[in-house]
Order: sequence, then C-alpha cells, then structure tokens
Amino acid sequence: MGVTATAGRNIRNGGQTFAERVREDRRMQWGIGLAVLAFLIILPYLFQPASPFVDHCVTALAYVVMALGLNIVVGFAGLLDLGYVAFFAIGAYTAGWFASAFYAAINHGKGIHILAGSLASNQPGIHFNFILVLVAAVILTAAAGALIGLPTLRLRGDYIAIVTLAFGEIVRVVAVNGQSIHLGHDATLTAGRQGITPIDSPQLPGITAFSPLDLRPWYFTALVLVLIVLFVNFRVRDSRLGRAWIALREDEVAAASMGVPLVKTKLMAYATGAGFGGIAGAFLASYLNTVNADQFEFSFSIFVLAMIILGGIGNIVGVMLGAVVLSFVNVWLIPDVLHDVPHKIGLNFDLTELSFGIFGFLLVIMMVLRPEGLWPERRRKIELTEGVGTDEALFEVRA
Repeated sequence: MGVTATAGRNIRNGGQTFAERVREDRRMQWGIGLAVLAFLIILPYLFQPASPFVDHCVTALAYVVMALGLNIVVGFAGLLDLGYVAFFAIGAYTAGWFASAFYAAINHGKGIHILAGSLASNQPGIHFNFILVLVAAVILTAAAGALIGLPTLRLRGDYIAIVTLAFGEIVRVVAVNGQSIHLGHDATLTAGRQGITPIDSPQLPGITAFSPLDLRPWYFTALVLVLIVLFVNFRVRDSRLGRAWIALREDEVAAASMGVPLVKTKLMAYATGAGFGGIAGAFLASYLNTVNADQFEFSFSIFVLAMIILGGIGNIVGVMLGAVVLSFVNVWLIPDVLHDVPHKIGLNFDLTELSFGIFGFLLVIMMVLRPEGLWPERRRKIELTEGVGTDEALFEVRA
C-alpha cells in the first residue's frame, strides 16, 4: 500500500508543470527571482541612455505598480473596481500640487520648499522632495480609497463595480472642470485640459540628475518602486489580513461567520490598492512632466484591469507579467510595429485608433483559451478547471 502511494506521488510529481514545481520549491523561486533581478539591472545598459526601449520599460514598470495595487482589490479581496483611474489621477495631481509652480502665488510668491532639489529651491509654488510627494500621494489616495469603500460595504458583485465606476467618473469630471473651482489668490483645484506643467524631476541621494536625455535614473527609480510594492504584496498576502481578503473573496457570509471584520477588511483592501495607484500616478506625472485631465479616461481603468485578467487574477507574478505584456503592446507593438498594417491592405485608418478594441479581442481570446490567465493562481485555476467535462460524462453514463 505504501509502495503504491509512493509510486503514485512520483508519477504525479513527474507530471508537474514547470510553474507547479516553481510554486513548491522555495529555492527555485529565490534563484529565478535573483536571476530576473540581475537581468533587469543590466537591461538598461544594453541600450542607449535615451533609447525608446528604456522609455517603454519605465512605463511598463509604472504600470506594474498600478496593476499590483488593483490586484489587491480585485484579485485578493474579490472587489471589482472599475474606477481605479481615480487613484492614478489623485496621485498625479499630488505631484502637480506639491512639485510644481502651479500655486505660484503661495507665500507671497516666494513658494514653499521642503527638501527640494537645487533647481526647484528658488522657484515659486510648492516644491517637496520626490519621496515626500510619494508619501503624500499614498496618504491622499488611501483616504480616497477608504472613502470609496464606505458606500460598497453593503454591496456585492456588479453593484460594487457600478459604484466604483461612478467614483472614477466623478474624479475625471472634477479634473476636467477643476479650473472653475477657485481656492483663493487666483488658485484653482486643477488646470483642466490645459494641464499642470512642468513637474519637478526627482532628486534622490546617490542617483545622478534626472534628465530626458538619460532615462536610466528613471528606470532604476521605477524598478525600486516595483520591488517595494512587490515586497509589500507578498508580505500582506501571507499575513492575517491577506488571508482575510481571500476568505472574503471566496465567501463573504462564511468569512463573516468565522469572525472576519468585513468593514475593516474591505476598507483596508481599497486603501492599500489605492495607495499603490497613487505611487504610480505621482511617478508617471513626474516622468511625463505634466498632469492633464485627458489622461484619466474610464478606458484606463479597463486597461489596468485587463492586465490582471491577462496575467492571472490574484497571482502576483502573473499580474506583473500581464502588465508588462499589455504595456509593450500599447506603447510599442501597436504604435511602432503594426500601426500601418491597415494602409498596406488598402484601409484608410491607423491601427492605434483601434487599440482598446485590440485589447478587448485579446481578452476574449484569453477567456476562451485560458480563462485563468497566463500565470494563474492555484486556487483560481482549480475553481475554473475542476469538474470540467463532469456533466457531459454523467449525461453519457445515464444515456
């Protein structure tokens, strides 16, 4: 009996996929992680400092931070959020408010400077150090996340999606019309479609001056942000709070009956995910050197949601993979490689006009061929594949 069981385990182990072996072998996980990190450190030195590829990598890393934040809300806690662009907007405007000359009249035109870089220390407006801007973005977006969580405490499923969608649209409309909201001394809440520009470039100890002619400092800053967010994701997922989120996702009634505090758990999910969105928003505002209301369309929320669906909802590594893939499809494959394909076959339009239609097509293909995602979470894979073909088999037996 023991020999038979051992043989059965050996057969099963022999039939394991590479992903399954990686999940079970901690040393293999560390080895692959360190190898990937070493490759990412070397990667920008394989290209010119201002190479378009390095630019695409910086954008992809910022999207990874954003996708990991949304994965906490959707993947861990099971709360469908269609207004995630709101946190991107709040984080970006935090950089616009606290790292630019937008409020030029403040302090009688002398400005407010807190650990600002040498270039910004003599300019009017509010100029905080980049790290302080990130902290402020986390605080403001976490508060906004808790605020959006309050109306959803008694809601489930599609109703949560509707509330979050409305919140995202409210923030977008406020961003567009914010120049009409006066705060005194000719200051307004936002600059609308005119945009807030320029945004201060980061000045961090041990890193050379940030410049559009050398994107490597931007790349390494984005990489450090990814590593920090990744560390927090893994630690939180394996914590008591993370297990409460997963219990909430699986069965809210059962979780409540087992003593999980639903209010606190939901609000923590929204606040944590929103904080990561704020970090990415503040970084992208500084990197793009502008904050414009047209950046915060509803389609961006769907774009980030598509990243976690493509990679594998709930799986941290899968979400990172999905974010990188869709980012490069959006900023490189469609605009640089495939943009003139319609013209070659006699059609009079640019493929970039159908970007979100292409993303939708990719999602349909994924839902049909691999609904669990490129790198699925083990529990979700079992949910989607367990019992497949059972009904057909029972029908054949009964017939």
